[in-house]
Amino acid sequence: TAAAAFEALLLVGWTVGGGLDLLDRAWRGLNLPQLVTSAGVIVATMLLMLLSSMLPLAYRLFVIERRFGFNRVTLPLFASDVSKKATLLVAVAAPLSAVAVGVMAHAGAFWWLYLWALWIGFVVLRAWAYPSLVAPLFNRFAPLRDDALTRRIAGLLERCGLVVERIQVMDGSRRSTHGNAFFTGIGSGNRIVLFDTLVEALEADEIEAVLAHEVGHFKCRHVQKALAASAAAGLAAFALLAWLAGQSGFYAGLGVSQPSPHAALALAVLLVPVAGVVARPLTAVILRRMEFEADGFAAAVADPRALARALVKLDRRNARLPTSDPVYAAFNHSHPTPLARTERLKAGDYPTPSGSRRRGTAARSVASRR
Repeated sequence: TAAAAFEALLLVGWTVGGGLDLLDRAWRGLNLPQLVTSAGVIVATMLLMLLSSMLPLAYRLFVIERRFGFNRVTLPLFASDVSKKATLLVAVAAPLSAVAVGVMAHAGAFWWLYLWALWIGFVVLRAWAYPSLVAPLFNRFAPLRDDALTRRIAGLLERCGLVVERIQVMDGSRRSTHGNAFFTGIGSGNRIVLFDTLVEALEADEIEAVLAHEVGHFKCRHVQKALAASAAAGLAAFALLAWLAGQSGFYAGLGVSQPSPHAALALAVLLVPVAGVVARPLTAVILRRMEFEADGFAAAVADPRALARALVKLDRRNARLPTSDPVYAAFNHSHPTPLARTERLKAGDYPTPSGSRRRGTAARSVASRR
């Protein structure tokens, strides 16, 4: 796609094109303390990557999505979002970058293990802080005012053995007509969030079924599994970075004339998306299986027919095709096609976390509750 080609050109420009080396020389020329210079190079790299990624995003929002009637983002709102993201990035990345460079310089041969532990801590802290501190900067959240729907959701949570602190509605319509729902937060700060567009588009039993799917991700421990897989991949990535950081060819081959810890980290920031593209087919297979598992759980605790209707409505509203090219889907689809999901819901045939199959459970479960 055009966006992928644009990102590839940017990566070439940043590496062998000499962009990062130019940035490194500029910061060194300021004659600041070494730690400030190191953090400055890393944060500037991340900030420029963020800003450059806004160009394809703007094209998608203001050209493609507007053409099909999805986009509701105004130019002032877009500019506000970009400025907030940039400010958050600088505020968070600057101290973390300084700590990371200090660890690389003083923690000995196993500095990469300390960096990995720091990264894991940041991931957990982000999951805790995002619902309360970050998300409200971009969206407004209000309690669900529909008493009947609140009672219905409370019944679902009781059947699933879950305690959720808050059920909130988010002003998703401020930016898009797309609908969604999700769990967020950890510990006592967990909450259910419904897009206002979802509440408008679906009936009560369909909303219940969609939330049952989201509960399925939690009950099937998909979040924990994803975090464990991410932690394992991160450990391997930091070990590889430790080896590459000691190879002069790593820097020279990617356009950096002066090896340094901060150059190694900046190159890692640039190359991580490439690793993500390589791993995307395997990741997509795992994510699609998780979606089927969550559908199976939802069909066991809610009405599978309501979930099927909800999927059809949402996919029609989002203009998603019922089928897709297998090769394209392998690299780009984290969810199964709508047709595959509705067919399995009708058949009641789902994979379970243990690897076995659940056949006909949904229909029997619904019948047992009536």
